[in-house]
Amino acid sequence: MKIAITGKGGVGKTTLSAILSHLYASEGKRVIAVDADPDANLAAALGVPSEALSKIRPIAEMTDVIEERMGARPGSSGGVFKLNPKVDDIPEEFGYRFNNITLLVTGKSKEAASGCYCPENVFLRRLLKHLVVNRDEIVIVDMEAGIEHLTRGTTEAVDAFIVVVEPGQRSIQTANTVKEMAKGLGVKKVFVVANKVRGEEDLNFIRKLLPDAHLLGAINFSHDIMESDIAGITPYSIKSAVADVVKIKTALEQSAG
Repeated sequence: MKIAITGKGGVGKTTLSAILSHLYASEGKRVIAVDADPDANLAAALGVPSEALSKIRPIAEMTDVIEERMGARPGSSGGVFKLNPKVDDIPEEFGYRFNNITLLVTGKSKEAASGCYCPENVFLRRLLKHLVVNRDEIVIVDMEAGIEHLTRGTTEAVDAFIVVVEPGQRSIQTANTVKEMAKGLGVKKVFVVANKVRGEEDLNFIRKLLPDAHLLGAINFSHDIMESDIAGITPYSIKSAVADVVKIKTALEQSAG
């Protein structure tokens, strides 16, 4: 199962990514969890100990590795560099491993915009494609509010593209934009997960504004999830949230299978 999760900032992409990662890992499956959001929070949501957080190095900041593999210095634009660099050893060499989960933080170039044709972004796109197309682990990608790092070759191999929404106009607008972008890259299965749902009225609001969406399920609004974020505790410790995601996971496997 290869899953890409996106949506507007703050809707709960990382919460869903973290709980799904733990659920698959608890079944004995090997999981690669990829934090592809520049505002990287997946490590904390997974429950990585605070003392280890500073040791997790974003791939985009590994300038020596990227220069060696690409043949060009990160931050440079144009010029000649490799389009098919070696990336198959990245998870084992640079991933943070715990509880059957390997965490990779992609990071983002400080010198260049996400859409630039520069060594670090080409390297990250190549890495994501390798993870989705060539690996046999469960791969869960916590993305930013868009799909800039995905290519057609990557998206065609994604089993599920999930857009997380919350009851709100801006969240729905982002979802519609992402759905169009995904369609342009040939994504066949786009699913929606509702988060911070307070009741049936919120679900009806989302269904009304996303009438053609395949809604996998909902994560109910929870003060415990908010408190877990404040305390730096993984939302996987919140039984109600886990129960909601178990239902979503079941619906996902039935729909994407």
